[in-house]
Amino acid sequence: MGFRKVSLKRMREAWEEYKNICDTNITVKTEFSQKTSQFVTAEIPAPITYTLKGFINYIGLTEAGFYTTYNKDERFKSVIARIKTECEIDARKKFETGTLPSQLSGLWMSNYGYSTKTDANVSGAVPVVISGDDELDD
Repeated sequence: MGFRKVSLKRMREAWEEYKNICDTNITVKTEFSQKTSQFVTAEIPAPITYTLKGFINYIGLTEAGFYTTYNKDERFKSVIARIKTECEIDARKKFETGTLPSQLSGLWMSNYGYSTKTDANVSGAVPVVISGDDELDD
């Protein structure tokens, strides 16, 4: 599928088409069966994550061409924002359900601002506040 500037309605339709392609992706595996002494081929569901770059490729544009064509057009900003949000939600869902290997989650989710880094630095003293009618003994 290759097209250039499309209507808002057509972009929404193309986005739904792209998500369906990602969700229904199939991989073919061939393994040798010890029982039958033959090679067995199976189609296995292998959904892939939605990405803005993948969608841009699906509609037949380069990334630069996409942003040049759509970024300046106010009518498309909400659709592009929705696409970005749905990409993030899809990736999280696929990691959380085990569809994608969790070992990749830190790397993949860093694209959306998530981090596996924890900050355990403590600096300075923690103030203690004493309140109430209790008096300190000297």
